[in-house]
Amino acid sequence: MKKNKYLLLISSLGVSALLLAAAVDENYLRGWRRVQNSVFGANDVRLRQIVVPAMRTTDRCVSCHVGMMPGETPVAKHRLASAHPRVPHDPAQFGCTSCHGGQGRATERADAHGDTEFWPEPMLPRQFASAGCGTCHSHVQVPDLASMQQSQRQLERADCLACHRIDGRGGTQRPGGQGGMEGPDLSKIGAAGWKADWFARHLERQQTDKDGVWKASFRELDPSQRSDIEKYLITRVGAPDLVEAKALFHSLGCRGCHKIRGVGGDDGPDLTRVGMRDVHRLDCSNVPGEHTLPNWLAAHFRWPAKIVAGSKMPVLGLTESQIDRLTLYMLSLRDSQFPEAFWPGDRLRIERLGDREFADNGVTLYRTFCAACHGDRGEGRRYPDNVPFPAIANPDFLAVADDAFLIRSITDGRPGRRMPAWNKNSGGLNDEEIARIVQYLRGLSGTAAPVGQRAEHRWVQADAAAGKRRFAAMCAGCHGANGEGTQAPALHNASLLAAATDSFFVETIRRGRKGTAMPGFSGASTSYPALTQQEIESVVAYIRIWEDKGR
Repeated sequence: MKKNKYLLLISSLGVSALLLAAAVDENYLRGWRRVQNSVFGANDVRLRQIVVPAMRTTDRCVSCHVGMMPGETPVAKHRLASAHPRVPHDPAQFGCTSCHGGQGRATERADAHGDTEFWPEPMLPRQFASAGCGTCHSHVQVPDLASMQQSQRQLERADCLACHRIDGRGGTQRPGGQGGMEGPDLSKIGAAGWKADWFARHLERQQTDKDGVWKASFRELDPSQRSDIEKYLITRVGAPDLVEAKALFHSLGCRGCHKIRGVGGDDGPDLTRVGMRDVHRLDCSNVPGEHTLPNWLAAHFRWPAKIVAGSKMPVLGLTESQIDRLTLYMLSLRDSQFPEAFWPGDRLRIERLGDREFADNGVTLYRTFCAACHGDRGEGRRYPDNVPFPAIANPDFLAVADDAFLIRSITDGRPGRRMPAWNKNSGGLNDEEIARIVQYLRGLSGTAAPVGQRAEHRWVQADAAAGKRRFAAMCAGCHGANGEGTQAPALHNASLLAAATDSFFVETIRRGRKGTAMPGFSGASTSYPALTQQEIESVVAYIRIWEDKGR
């Protein structure tokens, strides 16, 4: 009986000690309490939070980051009590986790930052913080990186930075007292917009100003120069790192295999919400360092097949700087479903008005959708363990391929091959965008559309049996015994056979493709004898058998 009393006493004392320790920890030792005590003193320690009912958001991050709490006075000397960096909108209007990720209701650091085993949305690392903009924003008309840099150089040559500041540059005092931020900051002009007559008003000011910066720095610009400047300004939305990352993505042809918001190829996974993938559901066995989504993405860019077994994505040979940029852009693809009342203008333009995230000029369209496979200048590419991709800007090819053939090839793709259909219902491109790509290819090679070809789609009348023997002897080594394509394009393809005319096949065989393995058979070589016109037509007649059998 006495032993039981002692046991009960000891147990009670132990429980009391645990409750006392828990009370002291909860009311005095919690991290957020220590932070607030060091900033405000013991008299103003309380749980602080930002509540946005319309977004179903409750964020207690400001219990530690007290300087970012609405109504609080920042304390510059204390790191956690400093003000939020300047952004185009009020952080209190949207909360914290909507942009930064993490677990808003948590008060412990690891829990709040999402560094726990089963929390699917950890906080974005500091170097990728601007990726949070992608939660709501879908920046429009972003060109490829080279085009954006060209437009930036035009703006600098026009001396716009003499008066205007853009992303921390420009608007500085010049020798002789001229200059010095006379115009507004243009770092967010792409989101705010500008008046269409801006140049006329500038020119009028320059002509009426007797001296000073207007006479020294402003000059006449032709329409193409003004257009270049405007193409750069539309990308200035207050997130320069993110826009540059998106421009790089538009330079590498990634949408040739991946869809984003319904536009792109279907050879790879849809990337619309890749920035919100749960890293705990990914295989991180070959990911070096900490198993986080940014590290997984970076490792995948370095060596795709090592991270995802069987991946068709080639090793692109990217620099570490490019990998960081692409990782930033991937993390920005978050597409959270907040109420439409909170959508910014750029997202409304894309979701409701049909605007594009990519610029609509030919060079950006080509690099965004085609360059990964066909090369930056249409020279073709070959990746290990892949059939070579054809050189679509080859002058010999464009000399025999009319615009109708090119447009149909892009529109319908090559079923059974890695070339997807790019029509509006499949790849998401409209007729005008496809026509711009064709126009860009013509300009890239300097080759005009063919003239003088026979108008009939099919006109060859020749001996297909003889053509079959010549095909086996001269063509099957590259095109495959049954035209399936091994080291050269597949000829036994319904889409190709429907789009190509007999004139296209005859002229291609006759003249070949300089710079490729395809010789011209109108003249003899050390490997093949010359073929007569009748013999060339017999090969075409044999190729057409595959089309007839497919009907």
